[in-house]
Amino acid sequence: MPSKKALVRRPSPRLAEGLVTYAERQKVDVGLATEQWEAYVEALRAHGWETFEVEPADDCPDSVFVEDTVVMFRNVALITRPGSASRRPETAGVEEAVAGLGCSVNWVWDPGTLDGGDVLKVGDTVYVGRSGRTDAAGVQQVRAAFEPLGARVVAVPVSKVLHLKSAVTALPDGTVVGHIPKVDRPSLFPGFLSVPEESGAHLVLLGGHRLLMAASAPKTAELLTDLGYEVVTVDIGEFEKLEGSVTCLSVRLRGLYA
Repeated sequence: MPSKKALVRRPSPRLAEGLVTYAERQKVDVGLATEQWEAYVEALRAHGWETFEVEPADDCPDSVFVEDTVVMFRNVALITRPGSASRRPETAGVEEAVAGLGCSVNWVWDPGTLDGGDVLKVGDTVYVGRSGRTDAAGVQQVRAAFEPLGARVVAVPVSKVLHLKSAVTALPDGTVVGHIPKVDRPSLFPGFLSVPEESGAHLVLLGGHRLLMAASAPKTAELLTDLGYEVVTVDIGEFEKLEGSVTCLSVRLRGLYA
């Protein structure tokens, strides 16, 4: 059976200093953020996910956004080279964690840059956002790592949000979900569902027809419930101030077999 393991990383005490690119900086309550993170982790566990805490990186304000540091395809972990140099020290602890779980480890090398939030997997198709954080050399290195394993890598322009997965994610049937004003080219996706809220585009697949999403998108939650999905919501408001979403707070490892 496919695994249900997830990497998570406790928020840094310096979280409030995290990077913001498209959003206006707001005051972040680190204590409340930690409570929200704990509730998020508990939601994963409550739906059958075994969570593994990566060693904290207290000197790295953005380290809670663990998804940006590694991309998984089957049992292969591609350690990223984040587009922001200040985030590159975050990768060492994640590399140690995935190696400990038995993953085969590859790396993105200079001059390439890649943030994991720019990678959306739909079956064997791997969409890679060409964003302000992921460059053309990074896209090429994703191809080199995953195409020999059977992946089809598709580059996607991203100019309106921080990462590809800030704009789109996918439902269990492969339909891509996005908030139209934030998506550069919806036509690049074979199946596309427009949702009414920006944070409604951020979905974590919990298994079966269960979806994890932010409490800040009630209209989208209603829409997806009406389509037959079981929606689980969590409040991640402090992380949303830093352009974070439910996807970037964990790395789901589905391709490992026990």
